[in-house]
Amino acid sequence: MSIFRFPLLVWMGIGTLIISLGIRQSFGIFMMPISMHFDTGREFFSLAIAVQNLMFGAFQPFVGMAADRWGAQKVMWTGAIAYALGLYLTSIALEPGWLYLSLGTLVGLGLSATSYVIVLGAVAKVVPAEHTAKAFGLTTAAGSFGMFAVIPGAQYLLSEFNWQTALQVFAMLCGLMMAFSCFMNAKNTAAANTASADNELTLRQALRDAFHHRGYWLIHMGFFVCGFHVMFIATHLPSYLADKGLPATTAAMALAYVGIFNIFGSYFWGVMGDKFSKRYVMCALYLIRTLVIAGFVVLPVTTETAALFGGAIGFCWLGTVPLTSGLVRQIFGPRYMSTLYGLVFFTHQVGSFLGAWFGGRIYDYYGSYEPIWWTTVVLAFLAALIHLPVNDKPIYQPANA
Repeated sequence: MSIFRFPLLVWMGIGTLIISLGIRQSFGIFMMPISMHFDTGREFFSLAIAVQNLMFGAFQPFVGMAADRWGAQKVMWTGAIAYALGLYLTSIALEPGWLYLSLGTLVGLGLSATSYVIVLGAVAKVVPAEHTAKAFGLTTAAGSFGMFAVIPGAQYLLSEFNWQTALQVFAMLCGLMMAFSCFMNAKNTAAANTASADNELTLRQALRDAFHHRGYWLIHMGFFVCGFHVMFIATHLPSYLADKGLPATTAAMALAYVGIFNIFGSYFWGVMGDKFSKRYVMCALYLIRTLVIAGFVVLPVTTETAALFGGAIGFCWLGTVPLTSGLVRQIFGPRYMSTLYGLVFFTHQVGSFLGAWFGGRIYDYYGSYEPIWWTTVVLAFLAALIHLPVNDKPIYQPANA
């Protein structure tokens, strides 16, 4: 299936992810101005972002169940409102503690209801199984394009105005997500076309089968590492580069490179997941991450190496999403994918919580990011090994098999 023949729902999901994840990935460049405004150390902002990621993940199973039962449209509408409210309240906060509620909890809820779990769950219901990873890769790339498009805009707003104005502009952008959600009603045509035996499956049975499947827990472990990597780098790379004497524009450029290279990387890894075994492709992705991060730590930090790192890590940045969600869909089918992938994504966000928080904690304690950089290298290598024993055979066979 050509990408141009994908249903309208897929493209509306892409538009939603551009805004939702583009805003989310820009929060790293707000660390220093917000920390200076409230006269706090970096651990304060790191913990607020960590709470956001924990809430992002904690709400995922519930919004996934809600989407499986009532549809993606209502869930996304609610999420867009929470997202906008959280951003606006952050912009008018008088005390730093407010950020744990606004930037942490409300934005976390908004993200959970407007990002991958809901959008990919809806896409899985309208795209044939043999094209799922490619569709997921294209959809995931949208979040990366958002990163490329939004971060330079955020940097411009910070330079010309202030961080409060930038967040208020982002809050207004959430209105577009509400408009896109009107097109996110999805009937389970993919399951109907394959006459899958999981049509009569109950949620309780699906959860029981997943919890007794060793591969499902290995997928959890691998996605935990991905979350740790992504949020540590997105949150702390700007500050790390500033500590090395590089201007703020270098950090914005590096994060923008992450976004633009992940546009191609996410689609590439999704296509590879359709052509080859997803677990082996996932192993290759994490091995590349291991080499890229280790190289960045070892080489001198300059504008050129920052740009090179941004592009290289961007190529394998969110390629884990189409592969991980594709594995969940491949093993357990599309019927309760939003719920099962939501649980996996919660584990991802636990990793994100620790990556964002530990980055600030270790820096404030040691005055250096070096220990946690090497931790990410070791975790990347372990994640590569974790995916090798995953049994990726479908547990629900077609009714006519």
